[in-house]
This record gives sequence, C-alpha cells and structure tokens, in this order.
Amino acid sequence: MAELEERMLEPNFWDDQQGAQTVINESNALKELVNEYKDLVETHENLEMTHELLKEENDADLQEELSNETKEFIQRLANYELQLLLSEQHDKNNAILELHPGAGGTESQDWASLLLRMYTRWAEKRGFKVETLDYLPGDEAGVKSVTLLIKGHNAYGYLKAEKGVHRLVRISPFDSSGRRHTSFVSCEVMPEFNDEIEIDIRTEDLKVDTYRASGAGGQHINTTDSAVRITHIPTGVVVTCQTERSQIKNRDRAMNMLKAKLYQRKLEEQEAELAEIRGEQKEIGWGSQIRSYVFHPYSMVKDHRTSEETGNIQAVMDGDLDAFINAYLRSRL
Repeated sequence: MAELEERMLEPNFWDDQQGAQTVINESNALKELVNEYKDLVETHENLEMTHELLKEENDADLQEELSNETKEFIQRLANYELQLLLSEQHDKNNAILELHPGAGGTESQDWASLLLRMYTRWAEKRGFKVETLDYLPGDEAGVKSVTLLIKGHNAYGYLKAEKGVHRLVRISPFDSSGRRHTSFVSCEVMPEFNDEIEIDIRTEDLKVDTYRASGAGGQHINTTDSAVRITHIPTGVVVTCQTERSQIKNRDRAMNMLKAKLYQRKLEEQEAELAEIRGEQKEIGWGSQIRSYVFHPYSMVKDHRTSEETGNIQAVMDGDLDAFINAYLRSRL
C-alpha cells in the first residue's frame, strides 16, 4: 500500500491515465483487505467479551445475539479467506464472459438470456460494473450470443469458476404440449488484458469485417458500420464488438478480446499437455456440463465438479452464486 501511495504522488502519475487507474484500483483493493482484517479482529474481540459476560450471567437475549453475530462472523471470515485465495496471476483482472447457446433453437436461446440475467445480478450485488460488448438477439426470444465485460477487482478470479457448459431441465414455455426439455449453454470466461501481456498477432493473420450494430443503441449506432468482427485466420477464433459509437474504439476493444482469447487458448493447451503427462482424462463437450439447473420435476441446482447443491433455484437465478464459486475455488487448493 505504501509503495502504491508513493507512485500516486509522482509528478507524472497521470500521464498514463489507464495505468494510473490500475494503480488506484489495486491500492483501493488492498485497503479494503486491510480494513476488513482490522474489522474482523475487532469483531472477534467483541464476540469473546460477550462470551465472557455470558459465563458470568446467563441471559437468553444476549445468548441469541451472540449466536447470530457468530454466524455472521464465520461467513465474513470465509469470504475474507476466499479473497486471499485469489492470488493467481490474472485473478485480479476484469473478466470477459461469453454465453453461447447449444442446439435447441429458441429454448436454448432463452436459457442463455436467463444466464445473462443471473450473471448481471451477481455482478451488481458485488458492486462490479457490467458492459455489454456484443449482443445478438434470438429469433423469437433470448439471445444467440452475448459478450459481457465485468469490471471489478478479482472479477476474473471469481468468474473463472463459471467456465463450462450449463444444463437446464424444465417444462418449456415454448412447447405447446408442455413437454420437458433439456438445454445447454456454453460459458466462456477470460481475463481482460490491456498492455500487460505480449501476444504476437500478425496483421496478415486477421480478417476484419465491419457491419451495422444490432439491438438497442440509438440512432447513430444503428445507422453506421461501427460494429467490428475480427477473425484470427490461423486459429479460427472470432471476436466481435459493437458497444462503442466509434469503429476505431470497437476495433481496439475487439483486439483486446482477441488477445485474451488467444492467451486463454495457450493456457488451455499447456494444461492439456500437463494433464496428458499426468494421465488425466478430461472430456470437453456438451456431455461434460459443470452444473445442472433442474426446474422440473423438482427444484435443484447442482455443481458436478464439487457436488455443491441447493434447492433454492430462484435465489441462484437471481445471482446468488457465491456458494458454488467458493466451493469450486476451494476444491482447487
């Protein structure tokens, strides 16, 4: 914290506005960690004092108060411990989250829109900012694909737990016969990079297309070719961005997304090589869903990696994901 404070006092600190904001965000995050630690120590001392009072005089109201405050303290302590666990190289970065419906048309596209709402609610509860970088609406309902930028300290560290295939089982509102349907949506999560990584991308390897933005955005954004799609020819990786009014800004953002995807691809290749050396079998596909959301014939959300589950499916769809994220991150220790 002291080192960052010194950097913030340097005369040329604001010459690089983006770099300056990164330093400020890191400083604020460290202050929050230290202040929370101090608060936890103080709370613990107060709980011990209350406990000593109860030894001397049995008071039912005080006993109930201590019980409730202890439960709250245990939860705060668990959350604090989790923050300290997010120490991998890019955990502190913003996150780029993409949702892609599987086969199933309107039903899968509607499932993608429900997940979009779920992640937006989760981010807002944490005080993170959510920007829509790309949005392709479904033909009848839902979304064909969506890309979000979720901005906040440790956003990627938390959301990396959500990468994988999410499975829905429910009575489809789009089926007049009232039959049960199973739908899949793939969730991709990558850290956002600015200039902190070096990825060699040759201009001749890129195919850049511009087109008119779709969806809400006002008169200007829908009447000019401001949206940008970049295809990395050697890998086939495609990124799109249409959130900015300017084609140049959309291109810059799309290039950052491409860097993130290529870097993530490189990490996955390294992990696959290590898994092969260790003799691990990791199947990747629609059959390897990480979590199931069952609306019918019973209510349950279950994570297949950690066996964490809950029957309160409405709370989960309203963004209550911390139990699943926490269980996954702890399972990696």
